[in-house]
Amino acid sequence: MLRPFVPSQDHDLSRRFYEALGFETKYADGGIAVMSNGNDSFILQNFHIKELAENFVLQLTVPQADAWWKKYDPKRVAEHFGTRPPTPPTLQPWGMIVGFIHDPSGVLWHVTEARS
Repeated sequence: MLRPFVPSQDHDLSRRFYEALGFETKYADGGIAVMSNGNDSFILQNFHIKELAENFVLQLTVPQADAWWKKYDPKRVAEHFGTRPPTPPTLQPWGMIVGFIHDPSGVLWHVTEARS
């Protein structure tokens, strides 16, 4: 299992953002929070360097991108948390269906559809 440390500028805001996208806080201790959704998890850290956060990219692979998008409604989440508007899943030139989400610190997530 790979579990990256994801930077956050406002740790509590970022934790709530990820909870709104279906992640559960499994453990929290001031400087970190272990965020989990099924087999996927990461460690949200209370650490922020703007240049790092805005160049940090994670990929979340889901069975059906459109179904995930409808379930978690990233547009509503972005509006609620004041983040950049997400880009819904579309077929990309490289052949994958990908949606794009930015967290409150500028971290970019690629929500990709698993290939069959």
